[in-house]
Amino acid sequence: MEKSKLYVYDYDEYEENDKGPDTMVADILADPEFPELAELRIGNWGDSWEDGCQPILDGIVANSERFSHIQKLFVGDMDYEECEVSWIVQGNYDGLWAALPQLKELTIKGSTDLTLGNVRHEGLESLTIICGGLPVSVIEAVQKAKLPNLKKLLLYIGSDYYGFDGDKNTIQTLLEQADFPKLEYLGITDSEIQDDLTEVTLASKFMGQIHTLDLSAGTLTDKGGALLLEKIPAYPNIKTLDLHYNYLSDEMIQKLEELPVELDVSEQNEPENYHGDIWMNALLTE
Repeated sequence: MEKSKLYVYDYDEYEENDKGPDTMVADILADPEFPELAELRIGNWGDSWEDGCQPILDGIVANSERFSHIQKLFVGDMDYEECEVSWIVQGNYDGLWAALPQLKELTIKGSTDLTLGNVRHEGLESLTIICGGLPVSVIEAVQKAKLPNLKKLLLYIGSDYYGFDGDKNTIQTLLEQADFPKLEYLGITDSEIQDDLTEVTLASKFMGQIHTLDLSAGTLTDKGGALLLEKIPAYPNIKTLDLHYNYLSDEMIQKLEELPVELDVSEQNEPENYHGDIWMNALLTE
């Protein structure tokens, strides 16, 4: 089993022992277990809502030979009690791609000040960005990425209130121009326009090659459900359809359950009526 470890500073370490993003890489390198790790998980680096993780990223790049064995990296592995996702201050990953040649999986949580840079990596197989709102600048970096062995792409689109400044055309362009010949898992999730994104995803070139379609965690209604009923039977390659956390009706769920796929339609929600206005929320925003 691959060895994984989470590095995190609690409140006392940050407040009383002068720990923070400037000291974390040195502490990681001083850990006798570090050379044996395959997965490096970086949690709260102290005051994650004010201090970004840039010193950590820069430290990894500066010590790239000692980090070169890392195959999985998660930057921002913290829950809402430590720091709300929309508050996490990220950094610039431009230098990281060359620094970690063995990297197969990268997970980034938080999109504030997030810059992917020139995304090029021969071996990366999985890219996940978890956030409350994904900026167009980050989406465009994914769109231009050179990741010939990418198998899984999972993007949390989020809300315009927390950073998403695009629309369905932004995602349509991403899916039209991105070049991921080995993609097997496509996740366009956590959106307040999930029906619209379902439409453009179902029309994308990746539909004929993926085995998992993830449209979960957003405001998917029967409108999007009807599109899935119409389009999914044409793609026998799709074995798994993840729609968990949705706004589907009981009737639509019954119809979707007849599709020849492994289906997750858990966490069914009801729209809220507030003084005549209908409200639906994505799972993760703030």
